[in-house]
Amino acid sequence: MAAKKREKDQDSDFTKITPALLKSTAGEFELESILILKLRSLGIFDLGCVGECKNLERLDLSGNNITNLTPLASLRLLLVLNLSSNRISNLEPICNCDSLQSLNVAGNLISSIENLQCLQSLRKIESIRLKDNTYNYTNPICKNSSYRNVLLEMLPSLKVVDGERVVGRGSDLYQLCKDIDDTIKAGTLKNGQMQELPECKPWVEDGFWEIKRSNNAIIEEACKQFNDILSECRLLNHKAANVITQTERTLSSNSQPKQYAV
Repeated sequence: MAAKKREKDQDSDFTKITPALLKSTAGEFELESILILKLRSLGIFDLGCVGECKNLERLDLSGNNITNLTPLASLRLLLVLNLSSNRISNLEPICNCDSLQSLNVAGNLISSIENLQCLQSLRKIESIRLKDNTYNYTNPICKNSSYRNVLLEMLPSLKVVDGERVVGRGSDLYQLCKDIDDTIKAGTLKNGQMQELPECKPWVEDGFWEIKRSNNAIIEEACKQFNDILSECRLLNHKAANVITQTERTLSSNSQPKQYAV
């Protein structure tokens, strides 16, 4: 009976976050000292005292049975939050996480745009994931193809949606590759041949790759002076190498033991 009770107590420790679990996982003596927490696939359904980790910056709670996010409301310094593969339908407590930059809620029960309205207060959010094709994680809301556009309008700071870069450096190239991929997938065979596609236009204008010489006399003179200085440096380096070689030879000959005739 004692053994069964002990096993039951251990199970309960994993289903609810306790100070002991947090300290042992993070290797810290104080909850406020914890900056990073990884609590994946532990069967957790009660977030318990996680809100006491006031300085927490990265939190991974993926693969659990979480439904209530209320304890997360006090994590004002949280930057990255992974809640994928849980049973979450209400995201309101997260709206208090002012510093949040990355949010992963793929594989949950978020069913409508209204469930996302509370995220408008997250002014620093740059990445959000509601769907992850790698693990077949999704949400009911993803059946509505317009949810991505709504997210972009609602959260102007967003740069990445569902792992796809939509704004910023690299987004144009990503969109181009995506369009090509979609075109290939959408292509159908007609009479045994691929349907004729529209004529492709060059990516850049003619002469884009040509090296254009500057007519600015100041720049040309600066380049000339730089090349002259570079030549002098090479000459000095050559002279220094010769001096070092001669010095090494002299020291080597002086170090040899003298021989006396008998």
